[in-house]
Amino acid sequence: MNIGYKVGELIYDANIYDGLNTFLFDLQFYKKWLPKNKEAEILELCCGTGRLTIPIAKDGYSICGVDYTPSMLEQAKMKAIEAELVIDFIEADIRMLDLQEKFDLIFIPFNSIHHLYRNEDLFNALGCVRNHLKVGGLFLLDCFNPNIQYIVESEKVQAVIAEYTTDDGRDVLIKQTMRYESTTQINRIEWHYFINGEFHSIQNLDMRMFFPQELDSYLERAGFDIIHKFGSFEEEAFNDNSEKQIYVLTLNDNKVLYEKIQNQR
Repeated sequence: MNIGYKVGELIYDANIYDGLNTFLFDLQFYKKWLPKNKEAEILELCCGTGRLTIPIAKDGYSICGVDYTPSMLEQAKMKAIEAELVIDFIEADIRMLDLQEKFDLIFIPFNSIHHLYRNEDLFNALGCVRNHLKVGGLFLLDCFNPNIQYIVESEKVQAVIAEYTTDDGRDVLIKQTMRYESTTQINRIEWHYFINGEFHSIQNLDMRMFFPQELDSYLERAGFDIIHKFGSFEEEAFNDNSEKQIYVLTLNDNKVLYEKIQNQR
């Protein structure tokens, strides 16, 4: 999303992406926090190929999915058609989003904020979330809890991270290397792709690391109150050993209103 930082095109190949990301271990967490009112308006930012969008729509919710990558959205639209669902998928940059509509719940899943490399990018995206969130609404967010020891140790090896066959018949093997830049907090990840037994290419997957107190401060500064911060999708308390940072947020000064609305549901 920025000059100097990269996400390789093959990583956004929809069939390769779907073959790698078949899990749904985060789905029940996001479903738990959906409003009980099925007429509520839901917005998923960085929806990809609809991995979470489709199941939520199947539960009867009106959900809009936004993503920056056309190939991902085409795959998501095909899935919606196959499931006989009507879902509004929109191609847009979440840093400049203006849908002229407000939502009861907005979420950014699957570590997507790690592709907001500069503070300016993050605050622009969070500002767009704020502008689209209804009073008393919820904003959910999940990302990594940086493990510097793991990153440093991973710089020394090329590890196999995935091996699978795509829906269109390609055998894919992915090996990973990484290099952390402390000045920018960017983890420069390289995925070495082997397709049908032959080396194909090296694809970049740069990710900005957000440290816990840093991200707490950024979210509060952007106009949000932290209702909960979990360390896992099972809602374990966040601690030193947590692999994830998972937030349940509302607009500043709306925590009391949010609690009142929840008690009325």
